Amino acid sequence: MSFRLKRHPFPITAHFEHSVVLAYALPPAVLAPMLPPGLELDTYDGNAFIAVATVHTRDLRPSFLPRAFGRSFFLTGYRIFTRFTTKGGEVLRGLRIIRTDTDSSSMVSLGNRLTRYGYRKATMACTKQNGGLHFKVVTPGAEADLEITANIADVPGRLPPGSPFPDVEIAREFVAPLPYTFDYEPETNSMIVVLGRRTNWNPLPVEVQVHKKSFLDRLTFSSYPAVLCSAFYLENVPYRWDRGCREPVI
Repeated sequence: MSFRLKRHPFPITAHFEHSVVLAYALPPAVLAPMLPPGLELDTYDGNAFIAVATVHTRDLRPSFLPRAFGRSFFLTGYRIFTRFTTKGGEVLRGLRIIRTDTDSSSMVSLGNRLTRYGYRKATMACTKQNGGLHFKVVTPGAEADLEITANIADVPGRLPPGSPFPDVEIAREFVAPLPYTFDYEPETNSMIVVLGRRTNWNPLPVEVQVHKKSFLDRLTFSSYPAVLCSAFYLENVPYRWDRGCREPVI
């Protein structure tokens, strides 16, 4: 049964060199149909949220292997903020991954064997210059092209105009990654729950220019424009994911 292999069968260790995480607000009606059974939207002030993360990852590997076996790559991920209630009644906050792009062919192959995160191959470029961090992603058919520039010379910055969050502290509660990631297993009507453990976690608000975001534009069909409500910058973050734990969907 190949689906059992996709349960995150062993712990993973990595290091986030740097990351820019954008959060967009959308009406719940737009994102709710993208959730599997067992998950609910994590909302604030009537809004649902999707994160767009750009990450420079170093030394990703099974935790039992030395750093020399690690892989380094860039990725972009699209995650919906959700909640899951366990059989025991505990409510967990986490993310439902709907798409992941990477410049690493090996990550596409291995990632799709061990997870349901939907890894796809893309061309990526990241440059730091004059206090700016520029990230550009080109995908086949322009399905998920992304281009952003973050002003990392002047952090902390401000929340974007029109953000539904009243202050940075509330906005920081919606910074990906959250502690849990949820991966639905239809063969058993179960949720694979993966706990992430991080150190040196200090997301700083950053001012960004979003030049292109074709995946979100296609997702919303221009009927409900996604509202940029926060942008955060992180760097030098050690990270570890525990092996997946299967929880029945009730």
